[in-house]
Amino acid sequence: MAAHTRRISAAICTYERYDLLPGAIESALKQSLPSDTYEVIVIDNSPDPERSARESSAFAGRPNLTWLHEPRPGLSNARNVAARHAKAPIIAYLDDDARADAVWLENIAGCFDEFGDSVKVVGGRIRPWWGAPRPDWLPDQMLGGITVVDLGSKRRLLGEGEWVAGANIAFRVAALRHAGWFNTSLGRTGGGASLLSAEETALTDRIKAQGGLVAYDPLGAVDHWVDPERLTQRWFRRRAAWQAVSDYMNDPKASMARHGEAWLQTKSYLLSRNPADRTMRGLALRQADAGDFHWQTSAIYNAVTALLAGLDEQDDV
Repeated sequence: MAAHTRRISAAICTYERYDLLPGAIESALKQSLPSDTYEVIVIDNSPDPERSARESSAFAGRPNLTWLHEPRPGLSNARNVAARHAKAPIIAYLDDDARADAVWLENIAGCFDEFGDSVKVVGGRIRPWWGAPRPDWLPDQMLGGITVVDLGSKRRLLGEGEWVAGANIAFRVAALRHAGWFNTSLGRTGGGASLLSAEETALTDRIKAQGGLVAYDPLGAVDHWVDPERLTQRWFRRRAAWQAVSDYMNDPKASMARHGEAWLQTKSYLLSRNPADRTMRGLALRQADAGDFHWQTSAIYNAVTALLAGLDEQDDV
């Protein structure tokens, strides 16, 4: 472990996003903190090390930037590699398709300072950077699926049931290490074929179980790209199904315990449909109304949860 010579480290983990990555790096390099008090670490998980080396050359000579090519795939692994290379006691993660405000690191570090050693995790506001107009069918309750986080205008400790997201989250490195790092069986790997997630939630839960607190700072904010490909009902249905898988992997006992409730809620949705649509078809039909779409994606989440928990005909009573 390197000696602490910086106040805070900013880490950007990336996979073949060379179109958006430079903007994320520049935003992290143009922070209000003095440049000798923070560093920027890029972990490039892309499969071509020669391409990675060429791309990194654009940032050669930036004294507080480290670019590492990591051949082992997976976002969780890349985040762990960044934390192990950090020269600061705090590491803040920024997605490769995000842009940090100039005061991002100053406020994240200040939040840790204000609340003291008991706070092990700090998350900030994540604003949507729309790649296409927001659809009418997308309700506010589902914005978390595209990593929008706004918990108000005050710096504060989080309460039960509140969460912060990996596109803008920071940890004390010692707490991250003590909790066992990011779980490499969770999180995205490679392209978008898998939407497995919840790795930062699982880690935060372990830190909280060890007595650590989580705080939120609205001024430690970033803009996060919302790809037009995600602004489809098909993508949100996939997202709901993969969230159920992620939650099951994170806490199988909790998912097993609610399989009966999950199946009842799935049936409730299907029975509200026309008779011809009370099958898998009912979980795939386009919805014009935002409320109906929210209900449909909830039914998908519950159906997958019930199936993972071992649904059989005795449950259908």
